[in-house]
Amino acid sequence: MSDQKKDSLSFRTRAIHVGNEVDPSTGAVVPPVHFASTFRQPGAGEWGEFDYSRSGNPTRSHLQDTLASLESGIGALAFSSGMAAIHAVTMLLETGDHVVAGCDLYGGAYRLLHKICNRSGIEVSLVDMTDVNRVAEAVGDRTKLIWAETIGNPRLSIPDLPVLATLAKQRGVLIGVDNTFGTPSLIRPLESGIDIVMHSATKYLGGHSDCLGGTLAVADQELFDRLYYIQNATGAVLDPMSSFLISRGLKTLDLRVREQSRTALEIAAWLREHPKVRGVLYPGLENHPQHELASRLFDGGFGAMVTFELDAGIDQTARVCEATQLFHLAVSLGAVESLIEQPATMSHASYDAADRERFGITDGLIRLSVGLESFDDLRDDLAAAIG
Repeated sequence: MSDQKKDSLSFRTRAIHVGNEVDPSTGAVVPPVHFASTFRQPGAGEWGEFDYSRSGNPTRSHLQDTLASLESGIGALAFSSGMAAIHAVTMLLETGDHVVAGCDLYGGAYRLLHKICNRSGIEVSLVDMTDVNRVAEAVGDRTKLIWAETIGNPRLSIPDLPVLATLAKQRGVLIGVDNTFGTPSLIRPLESGIDIVMHSATKYLGGHSDCLGGTLAVADQELFDRLYYIQNATGAVLDPMSSFLISRGLKTLDLRVREQSRTALEIAAWLREHPKVRGVLYPGLENHPQHELASRLFDGGFGAMVTFELDAGIDQTARVCEATQLFHLAVSLGAVESLIEQPATMSHASYDAADRERFGITDGLIRLSVGLESFDDLRDDLAAAIG
């Protein structure tokens, strides 16, 4: 199939066929997994397509081809974890550079920026990414990177990506976006002018809580070459088996995310009416501060993450999280089974206490990852736990 023909196919069809071409030697409709660590070369000083599995692996390449197509990029890279992917982006920076990042930010990214990158003399400012004026004020002469999330973690804020992309280009600053919560099924940031799109592929892309991985996708060849050089030099590549599992997960991504988003909206609406729930954060609810923006940016759903707040202390909130039966008490998200967690003590425990308080990560906050179970069963599970 020609590249032009592939580009004309729908998202769901490309997820199944691009990067999953029939094996020419056997006719297998699922490409084989290549576990080889090294590859025979045609001659001394002559290089074939693959030479050493850190530099390139056929199974990893299949996954990268699929993801580049789904994200509307020219290329993608698969890493050993989502944090390895973000770390590669920060390695584009130099001592004295400045990063503007969202304050509604995954705890692991916060830790990397504040506890690791700072050792190299990189400065970080956290700002509200939904306030473009504040972002513009934070960007200075030393700013080299803006880092946002399509759906903030854990408060589910929605930044105006096209406006932020324009701002970044006007200031000559790279802009990267963590699209883990959004997924390319619902939003494709490269199409809005974003430079780098990152995924914790462990989550929705894999979708089954059985592999660890991260990805980057870009729309510019020169930027892709720089990131590939960093990945090859540092070695944080995705292994063949995980590459296969994530490729398999991508085939059902669109179906899973849309169904999970539908159930998440029902859960959010039910929680909003619960007398013990102080507030619900979900972009699909009309009272969400960026609901109208999300309706414009997202295609057919608002994601499957729901955050709500109880009028309770840290211990009482923890007991609610511990009482569910179908919602597993666990970090991570995006898989077929539903998960529940307390950000203050789990996913965002790496935040400094003052920053948790400043950015609204309260002791009563609970984050849900809605899976593929039925709404009725999930509702009853939450009802019993909340009491």
